[in-house]
Amino acid sequence: MRLVLLSLIILASIISITSCAKEKSQTKEPQTTTRQLDYTREVTFLNDSSEPISTVRVAVADEPEERNQGLMDVTELPSDAGMLFIFSEEQELSFYMANTPLPLDIIYVNNDSTIVRIHHSTSPFSSKQLRSGQPARYVVETNGGYCVSNDIREGQKIRF
Repeated sequence: MRLVLLSLIILASIISITSCAKEKSQTKEPQTTTRQLDYTREVTFLNDSSEPISTVRVAVADEPEERNQGLMDVTELPSDAGMLFIFSEEQELSFYMANTPLPLDIIYVNNDSTIVRIHHSTSPFSSKQLRSGQPARYVVETNGGYCVSNDIREGQKIRF
């Protein structure tokens, strides 16, 4: 009798565990969604002779909340797209990659539209401060490798 009772308890436990596991596997995982950006402007990179090299469509971040969010949680960025950050005045700036899943080129630009610093293919999710090193008023973020692929260098200019 004890053996039968013990067997029934074990069988009930197995059924219960199997049922819970099946229920858990049917529960949908939360979907990871990427933020959708609205590309409203263009930034053109100019060579040393002020001729266009390339152009990217950009979402504009000109308010503090937009600048703080930047490209955080953006999991897909078209090859011809990026973000333009506009600050009210020229100052030394510093960005980092926390919550940013894509490697980016971070391009610091001064009041004269001259590129003063480029951080190439930054590391996703890094908290390392990426400084402008000089006063800048604008920052353009593109996919990592964009500057190398398009021969964009410090000292060149942008137009938007």
